Amino acid sequence: MTRLTLISLDDTVVFPGMPVTLALDAGTDKHIFLMPRHGNTYAKVGVVAEVTERVHLPGRGFAISLNGLHRGVPGAAQTDPDGRLRVNVEERPDIVPPPTQIRELEREYRAVVEEILELRGDDGRLSGFVRSITHPGALADTAGYSPDLNFAQKIELLETLDVVDRLKLALRFQQERLTELHVRQRIRDEVESGTQKQQREYFLRRQMDAIRKELGENEGSIIEEYRKKIDDAQMPEPVHKQAERELARLEKMGESNAEASMIRTYLDWLLTVPWSKRSEERLDPKYAREVLDTDHAGLDDVKRRITEYLAVRKLRAERGLTDNRRSGAILTLIGPPGTGKTSIGESIARATGRKFVRMSLGGVRDEAEIRGHRRTYIGALPGRLVRALRDAGTMNPVIMLDEVDKLGADWRGDPSAALLEVLDPAQNHAFQDHYLDVELDLSHVLFIATANVAETIPGPLLDRMEVIRFDGYTTDEKVAIARGYLWPRQIERNGLRTDEVTVEDAVLRLVVTDYTREAGVRQLERELGTLLRKTATAIASGDRQPPVEIDPSTVRDALGRQKVHHEAAARTATPGVATGLAVTGVGGDVLFVEAASMAGKGGLVLTGQLGDVMKESARIALTYVQSHASQLEIDERSFDGREFHIHVPAGATPKDGPSAGVTIVTALASLLSGRPVKSTVGMTGEVTLQGRVLPIGGLKQKVMAAQAAGLTDVILPERNEPELDDLPSDVRQQMRFHAVRSIDEALALALEPSEVAMVA
Repeated sequence: MTRLTLISLDDTVVFPGMPVTLALDAGTDKHIFLMPRHGNTYAKVGVVAEVTERVHLPGRGFAISLNGLHRGVPGAAQTDPDGRLRVNVEERPDIVPPPTQIRELEREYRAVVEEILELRGDDGRLSGFVRSITHPGALADTAGYSPDLNFAQKIELLETLDVVDRLKLALRFQQERLTELHVRQRIRDEVESGTQKQQREYFLRRQMDAIRKELGENEGSIIEEYRKKIDDAQMPEPVHKQAERELARLEKMGESNAEASMIRTYLDWLLTVPWSKRSEERLDPKYAREVLDTDHAGLDDVKRRITEYLAVRKLRAERGLTDNRRSGAILTLIGPPGTGKTSIGESIARATGRKFVRMSLGGVRDEAEIRGHRRTYIGALPGRLVRALRDAGTMNPVIMLDEVDKLGADWRGDPSAALLEVLDPAQNHAFQDHYLDVELDLSHVLFIATANVAETIPGPLLDRMEVIRFDGYTTDEKVAIARGYLWPRQIERNGLRTDEVTVEDAVLRLVVTDYTREAGVRQLERELGTLLRKTATAIASGDRQPPVEIDPSTVRDALGRQKVHHEAAARTATPGVATGLAVTGVGGDVLFVEAASMAGKGGLVLTGQLGDVMKESARIALTYVQSHASQLEIDERSFDGREFHIHVPAGATPKDGPSAGVTIVTALASLLSGRPVKSTVGMTGEVTLQGRVLPIGGLKQKVMAAQAAGLTDVILPERNEPELDDLPSDVRQQMRFHAVRSIDEALALALEPSEVAMVA
């Protein structure tokens, strides 16, 4: 422990090996103790310094030159009679660690410091000085010389007594400095390159101006060209004023201004909108119906609605009611894939004499896709509606909003909310695109939206739509579509002629029933394409000579084994299996609900990826069967110590919806009574705890799925009975429908008689 004079250094840190000169009188002391201080707070470690020189200053003052020797830890302090503050110091010279511990650190530290010096333009002297330091502690202390380190960092370096830790700390500080220097260098380079680019562009523009002047194409001619285009566009008055304002700005700033290109792009977009152009609409309902009938079989609802729309437009035009505001049609076609929703848009455009534009909205998540970007953004563009009008070239096209049920939403906004104004006839006459920033009249546009399901369309948006449902095609309709549309089209696509291949309706029906089970005809067309490709290959290779008649054996050879099987009879032969009817995103479908019981503590097991609604239906069904066991001729002891398992096959497919209650009750009643479910019966409906059968949706799709599955009887809620009028006449003739009010009626119709079960 050494007793030394304490000298406080305000906001200054001296490291060992660092020379310093102070204006003070140290008397005869050969060593003093330097302590950094900030305010009234001292550092925990100071530096023992050696007095190397004493100098008399003018005016009886003194100065001393010091050189830091090593670190010291202060102890007790006391003031001497001569007024000097002396402190007990525990001297802590650096202990050099083994070279194996610090060799790599020293090498990395020197490399980082030399790179810093290189970036700062060192002439080699400082880097040579760093290379000359061999003591690891002194090497780490060189970081304290840096003016980039703040007071707190220097104190932290001074207070680190362990040489290895100090070298690691110094390396971290220098790496931070190096990173900062790299960032500064990159910014400086970017600024310099940007400045050079601007200067280059400036000189190029001046050269272009000179060339235009020589050719007589000066800037004034460009302004005049824009002014002529604006006058010829016959824009509405507010739009014309906006275009004139932007043109005036362009004229004042000149072509050399960076903003000029943005204004020119804006004017170009403003001029691409066909403000005054409209297709000459053909208002002939009879002709429109003929065109629609030629292009599509069935779809009477949508054809009738288009015919009504044209009839109304015709009467308004004939009677001078030219204000078409709020008279635009917003039709939404909802149905399974492959039923002709998208293709009918082109037929409507052809029938009305309008242009047709299709906008696919599937997966769109950015609101700017509909409304456009603000012009303040780099790369801003108008929304899809403006681009659709540009592509159509008229203000009254047919715009198809395809897959509107698959719109998304995220942090960029909600596109469905932006569509609220577009699809509202009371508002879309003044739609405003963010990029153009002027009002667009969309009231003359015939919007047709398509969707697979209505449940995923937001309620406010669906409220603005006039929904027309596509419930799929019956077998007879599919055969007619195949004969009149799909077969001729596939013959042409496969390089054949109509006289080279013939097919009977019975063979087409075979393809429909044995190879497809869908609401639409997309898969049917694929199968017909496969059949005709095989035929074309045989003709081209010389194996068969035209004309070729397609018969059932040819179908089996080309399409393989039967792909669709009617399983109802085999599945329901065992008690505990009931045939339910459901609606999915691809149309109607048949679901087999299976019930089984096993020893257990009671309860219910549900499998098959059932949603919350179907889980509730299963619990209600079990409660109803258990509480009405005597009425259902079920031994109440059947529930004692039993656990029930309800499964809906195709577990990889999520299933949910309020229409499975009747089917689950029937499956449980069949299981517990031992009476199988009739193989020809399909059922739909929800049930209450009191046994009431509640109405459901999608009846038409479910009935057609039942027909495709070979069922002949359908049990449905009584309140859905009026919807049977919407079914095709051939379906009503081929099938029997049983409207029930209570579950008792449904069970009486669905279950085989008791004596049949006993005989079995």
